[in-house]
Amino acid sequence: MTGHNAPDRPPGAVPDAVPHRASDPSPGATPNTAPNTTPSDKPGATPGWHVPLIGGRPADRRLLGGVRELAETVVAALLDRVPVYRRLPREQLTGELTRDTELRIRALAHAVRTGLPAPDEEFTAVREAATRRAEEGLPLDAVLLAHHIGLEVCWEFITRHARDGDAADLLALNRLLLDQLRQATTAAGAGYLDERRPTGDRRSSARQSLLIALLAGTPADEAAARAGLRLPPRYAVLCLSVADHPDETAAGVDPGVAARRKLRRLVAELDHRTRQSALTALTPSGGLVLVPLGATRDERPERPSEHACAPDGTPWQQLAATVAATARAAGTPVLAAAAAAAPAEVPGAAALAHEVLDVARAFSRPPGLHRLDDVLLEYQLTRPSQARSRLAALLEPLADGGELLTTLRTHLAGGLNRRHTASALHLHPNTVDYRLRRIAALTGLDPARPADLLRIAAAIAARTAEQATPVR
Repeated sequence: MTGHNAPDRPPGAVPDAVPHRASDPSPGATPNTAPNTTPSDKPGATPGWHVPLIGGRPADRRLLGGVRELAETVVAALLDRVPVYRRLPREQLTGELTRDTELRIRALAHAVRTGLPAPDEEFTAVREAATRRAEEGLPLDAVLLAHHIGLEVCWEFITRHARDGDAADLLALNRLLLDQLRQATTAAGAGYLDERRPTGDRRSSARQSLLIALLAGTPADEAAARAGLRLPPRYAVLCLSVADHPDETAAGVDPGVAARRKLRRLVAELDHRTRQSALTALTPSGGLVLVPLGATRDERPERPSEHACAPDGTPWQQLAATVAATARAAGTPVLAAAAAAAPAEVPGAAALAHEVLDVARAFSRPPGLHRLDDVLLEYQLTRPSQARSRLAALLEPLADGGELLTTLRTHLAGGLNRRHTASALHLHPNTVDYRLRRIAALTGLDPARPADLLRIAAAIAARTAEQATPVR
């Protein structure tokens, strides 16, 4: 759909096109001596401004008559006439862009009703939207064309019922829309170019220099001062693994755009949760995050002060909640490992966090935050040794019977409950009993004998560690 010959229900104002301004959905028109105009009686309107009457109806009321349908028509016109926008995920088109369009249609209606030129600050949303389009890799010409299409569609919708005597109102409306377009494209261009500015020109470069110094183990006081920060007593060093968002593998969606959107949402939530105090080195698949922590004199190296992160809960509970919140914002699971260290000890903590993350992945730990304390046995068994190899070999007789090893793992994970194991594997409980007896006969380790349980658990962990290939 192009916006031409659109139905009586609206076509509209493009997502990045109309300024974001509060509007009154019930504009109110009063009689006027002029045949095709109605004076605005709202406070703050331009003195002498008359709301244009097009086809006998106030233009602002035409815009507000079906905002949702109008917004959807605008997005459809955008997709039809600017194919590069089709690379965006569907949830973005039906969510963010459509919502932004609705807001800007209402803002345009407000301007039509009052005749007031929008101040520059009203276009902050337009500028921010253009910055996001730049991050997503859309070309500047497409972003600017979106604004032209939006106002064009709005113009066609408002004026399709124009009468012969509406010329003066049409001229006034045209001047107002052109002024809106000028301000919108100026804001969009500025926002787009701001994102394209070299990283070294941004304030974040100083924070990145601080992060590099900390990870290199070099003195970081000067780098912190340049970034306008003070080094905390300790940092929580987080290593994140971020799964793909469904949009990254969806047909017709640019995976790079979907990945960058996912990362932007994750970083925005992280900044919100940490009050923009975190230092980050992240890609769509994960990376490192340093979160400042307080300290007490008697704390253990891996346990920061309980007053470090936030007033409610321990710091690790707060960090776990932060990881969960970033996963929700990103729309995909996030697996994280963490260790705490003084600034000078950050390199060692980063290495430990990487290792704990490798262990958590190898042992299929659920998404969320994990520390060394959570995977002590698994971590120790991933360290190469003769003992680990001997433990792993205890289950070698089950190698040819894959269902036996799966049954053993499931049975231990389910608390040795045969009915739970049967349900999880879609088996009859008698079949589970048969397999457990077979495991005991082949390995000499009986899951029903308490004395064997520790060896079985250690053997499973050692076998997993032997087979795992650390991801770095």
